Amino acid sequence: MSASGFAQFIPLILIFVIFYFLLIRPQQKRVAEHKLMISKLTRGDTVVTAGGIIGKISRIIDEEKAELEIAENINVKIIRSTIAQVLSKSETN
Repeated sequence: MSASGFAQFIPLILIFVIFYFLLIRPQQKRVAEHKLMISKLTRGDTVVTAGGIIGKISRIIDEEKAELEIAENINVKIIRSTIAQVLSKSETN
């Protein structure tokens, strides 16, 4: 009886394995790539925030915050993890 009970769990195990390789693993890879991108931000990089604001990093405040220049003499403080994409790196790199 235990063999037939185990056989009932095989489809469930297969579904979990498929979910792991198709959903969980790629998402973990994207999170790791995003953390690496955030850690490599420098002054002068042009970025896009998750809210769609495009600006140039004027300074890195600390590990969590940065200052973004969105127009001439208009700077906003943002949380670094909200940066969705780096459009161009600064020329000093």
